[in-house]
Amino acid sequence: MPRVHIPAPARDLTGGEVDLEIEATSVRRLIGVLEQRFPGFAERVLEEGELKPGLRVAVDGHVSPMGVLARLEPDSQVHFLPAIGGG
Repeated sequence: MPRVHIPAPARDLTGGEVDLEIEATSVRRLIGVLEQRFPGFAERVLEEGELKPGLRVAVDGHVSPMGVLARLEPDSQVHFLPAIGGG
């Protein structure tokens, strides 16, 4: 099952849990499962069905340009990250 690292701003919803195994085949489905288990999670990471501006998702160590459409494998590692900008 994919493992998701819960970002610090959402840990109050998970009772402090940091890493969870979630059965899902895409980031969108993973967020849906998290929302069912921890109401309010989707609101923390989504805006109009997409990742909030300034938030990215890394799957298996790579920031995915697919966002919520990113596919997950059974052994995937998922991290929600603040986007980093600079010059």
